[in-house]
Amino acid sequence: MSEKTNGQILDEKLSYKRENIFDRIDAKTEKEVFDYCEGYKNFLDTAKTEREAVSTAIQLAKQNGFKEYSFGAPLKAGDKFYYNNRGKSLILFKIGNESIENGIRIAAAHVDSPRLDLKPRPLYEDMGMCFLKTHYYGGIKKYQWTAMPLALHGKVILSDNSTVDIVIGEDDKDPVFYINDLPPHLAQTQNQKTLALGIEGENLNLLVGSKPYPDNEVAAKIKLNILTILNEKYGITEADLISAELCAVPAAKARDLGFDRSLISSYGHDDRVCAYPALTAIFDGEDTKHTVMVVLADKEETGSDGNTGMKSAFLRDIIENIAISLGGNPVTVRATSKCLSADVNVAYDPNFPDVFEKRNAALINHGVVISKYTGARGKSGTSDASAEYLGYIRNIFDKNDICWQIAELGKVDQGGGGTVAAYIANMNIDTIDLGVPVLSMHAPCEVVAKLDVYMAHKAICTLFNE
Repeated sequence: MSEKTNGQILDEKLSYKRENIFDRIDAKTEKEVFDYCEGYKNFLDTAKTEREAVSTAIQLAKQNGFKEYSFGAPLKAGDKFYYNNRGKSLILFKIGNESIENGIRIAAAHVDSPRLDLKPRPLYEDMGMCFLKTHYYGGIKKYQWTAMPLALHGKVILSDNSTVDIVIGEDDKDPVFYINDLPPHLAQTQNQKTLALGIEGENLNLLVGSKPYPDNEVAAKIKLNILTILNEKYGITEADLISAELCAVPAAKARDLGFDRSLISSYGHDDRVCAYPALTAIFDGEDTKHTVMVVLADKEETGSDGNTGMKSAFLRDIIENIAISLGGNPVTVRATSKCLSADVNVAYDPNFPDVFEKRNAALINHGVVISKYTGARGKSGTSDASAEYLGYIRNIFDKNDICWQIAELGKVDQGGGGTVAAYIANMNIDTIDLGVPVLSMHAPCEVVAKLDVYMAHKAICTLFNE
């Protein structure tokens, strides 16, 4: 082989090049990646709502020696705790050996995903069919949710204040549910509408039955038959649906995608594809120099409001309690802490190139994505991490052979989106977005690359252990 030219040497030294991870890993590492993602697929199938994600995470935490935390409890190096915030958001933390005033290493993801919530009075009968009315949650393309099998998940609070957990449609023996759409034969007017208006929110009605109750004296016999089934199996009356959180989600399970099995198709990658790597990162290793923390938040898809969203005081309260218990100043602890806001980015899709700026788009199989800022148009709604903090993250990732890429979310005036980063940064914590590139984000079935999922795990481990 001929010697490299001066230009080639300079090009290698000075130019920034993106690299497909498959070009730099061996068969042993590839097996580690694929094995790791089997656990992730199991997590996806058991955690289709934020409540289920929190419940599953707590089970995993207990298996790894974490105990439930109460505000004011004494803490010492080596302690491992979790704090369950109303069953819908969760904080896990491990106390390190160094001074707490050196700050906390934080990975924050969210565990809510776009879905269809039932309205408070959802059940009705019309023209020989019974339906449940829904109100969509988060940003969706409404037409994508029609004509596909859906499952019903959630919790019902009965009149005596007891609770009933509902999961219908996931077992192969369960019935599934469905949202009707027009056949092409009758869709001439519908086809002339924009995609946004082809299916309207009030048309997202869940088909749940068609069999009448055997009593001709009853007006709504199909509705009564559905209520009878619900009452016999779950003790539910129609009034109990008022105090319920029930939602429709895709009934499909997480599956390998492609002949080479390099991709995963599933509902809910956004943002459980970052939540799971954060969990596995905090479970890795017993001893740690730093105090480390994982935050699994709710309500990100609707703006992070409420007492389980990231705008709530629950994270600040936990940090303050940890600081005081270990003899530190909470203000100092926040100022010296470092956070990865673990949320997804949009993967470049060659089928829709017009909305992307190729030089600054995320590519699948190119590693975890760093986003210095998010927001929309003029960076509205972003914290915009400092150059110093981005430089720090670059340095520790490169030292630890983390495959990473830098990206924005589409063209400047084309789109954009927000994460929880701004709300953590507002606490005077250095924060930057890091996540996995996703194809078809917010669709009922999204796609990610296994290599990128694994690299998210390794990246969060690096922040925790560096």
